[in-house]
Amino acid sequence: MNLVSYEDALASYDPVMGLEVHVELGTKTKMFCGCSTELGAEPNSQTCPTCLGLPGSLPVVNATGVESAVKIGLALNCEIAEWCRFARKNYFYPDMPKNFQTSQYDEPIAFNGYLDVQLEDGSTFRVEIERAHMEEDTGKSTHVGGATGRIHGAEYSLLDYNRAGIPLIEIVTKPIVGAGARAPEVAKAYVTELRELIRALGVSEARMDKGQMRCDVNVSLRPNGTEKFGTRSETKNVNSLRSVERATRFEIQRHATVLTDGGTIVQETRHFHEENGSTTSGRIKEEAEDYRYFPEPDLVPIAPSREWVEELRAGLPELPRVRRARLQAEWGLSDKDMQAVLNAGAVEPIQETIAAGAPADQARKWWMGELARRANETGTELSEQPITPAQVARVAALVAEGKLNDKLARQVIEAVLAGEGEPDEVVEKRGLAVVSDDSALGAAVDQAIADNEAIAAKIRDGKVAAVGALVGAVMKATRGQADAARVKDLILEKLGVSA
Repeated sequence: MNLVSYEDALASYDPVMGLEVHVELGTKTKMFCGCSTELGAEPNSQTCPTCLGLPGSLPVVNATGVESAVKIGLALNCEIAEWCRFARKNYFYPDMPKNFQTSQYDEPIAFNGYLDVQLEDGSTFRVEIERAHMEEDTGKSTHVGGATGRIHGAEYSLLDYNRAGIPLIEIVTKPIVGAGARAPEVAKAYVTELRELIRALGVSEARMDKGQMRCDVNVSLRPNGTEKFGTRSETKNVNSLRSVERATRFEIQRHATVLTDGGTIVQETRHFHEENGSTTSGRIKEEAEDYRYFPEPDLVPIAPSREWVEELRAGLPELPRVRRARLQAEWGLSDKDMQAVLNAGAVEPIQETIAAGAPADQARKWWMGELARRANETGTELSEQPITPAQVARVAALVAEGKLNDKLARQVIEAVLAGEGEPDEVVEKRGLAVVSDDSALGAAVDQAIADNEAIAAKIRDGKVAAVGALVGAVMKATRGQADAARVKDLILEKLGVSA
């Protein structure tokens, strides 16, 4: 399909979005049984009759899961239900062992909230929250033999039910209108802010690369100047911030192309393809009635007391927007510099690097410089770079100790990113330490003076600024490993000139 340009799409149509984010809670056991939620276990080793839906088994609600749900609702400025209950969402799919999902339907635990998100230019956009409800995750299907890793074309499928029953919170926005051309940016900013909020609450690591947080992107278009929403598509399980933005943009262009050609949008689920940023059709989207919801008969209703809710509210940690304002003041950044840090997704890496012992200016320098450049080149998130804040802090310490200069430090970072080991190991293996010993530098300084007699004469005549050329020659001869400040001093000493 040859898509219309994004600009042409927005010239005729107004995008409306809805974002559904699933968050796996970091509880030790599953939502309705005592099975472990630890990642990495042998397939189907963390199951029991309850999460496998065997006859006679009965569920019991995970109290920590309920507490986490209330905390999330409060942080999203939601109302907390005084009484709510679970429902059965009935459908058949191999990764759902019970043939129904225990979820919440018309009685969610949290509803009617909002989250203010900051855009790249520093402006704020309010995303209204419809609901946040509790449910359980499905198992994992692995389709083997196909070209795409999906069920179509696969030779067979493997099922792992370890994840079946893990506690989930699904956070559903109200229709997001008024974003216009900035809709993809708003979508990414919202999921970014939501991820930070979830992590701040300590209820989940919210690692999108591990499936702990996934976003379903709903998009529809309506002709400019009209009120009625168009037919929506739902791109399922988008698993990175960058992909949320790309999927939104692609679907806006695809919808506009279909509508401009006189076609009709089909309400369906779609799959996002990381390799080219496109989506393809999944299945026709069911309506709520197709799931035949009814109250879960084996679970009692949840009725959080108002006293307990207020205790949880009082115990909420510092939330991301407040934390960012505090950090900006602590780091001494202007609004423009702080916005650059936010846009790069560098707040947490910088903060963790400072916590590991680096000065604030050095932590910001490396994450916003060398590492941000690499993230841009590879099209990945800054937080996904294969280097830890502790490793960046160690590089900064080696520079502060005079064992590395900036040029050598960049080489060390490149080596750590390439998997060559810890910073100190890289320095030793590659022989990258700064050379500051006078005896080791003396020969290189003598050679630089001998090779550049005219420049040496200028320095002797009082033109001290010319010393930079000789320093450069020594640095070249030592492959950048010389201590430049010491080299300058040695050159001036040998030429009999005071600094």
